[in-house]
Amino acid sequence: MNAHDAGSAGGPPPARSPEYRVAHLQDRLASGELGELGVRIEIRGGAVLVTGTVPSARCREDVLSTVREELTGLEVHCDIVVSEASSPDHAEELS
Repeated sequence: MNAHDAGSAGGPPPARSPEYRVAHLQDRLASGELGELGVRIEIRGGAVLVTGTVPSARCREDVLSTVREELTGLEVHCDIVVSEASSPDHAEELS
């Protein structure tokens, strides 16, 4: 058996590159209900950087869950900001 046969004979699938996994994550986010969000994913050095703004804490958790699922084993830094538009609980004082 040569090296080519080892991967197709029931062995583990070849490891997918970080670039492939990031592209798959981007496709998954774009095609789902999270598609309209302004989330950016970049590879910087040996880590993946996920940035952007989402409308609610629930959306942030959904994005983070998807990121963890798709990028398990990679170093990931998330800087996702929640921009919930809630009513202020007090009057703003302008100077």
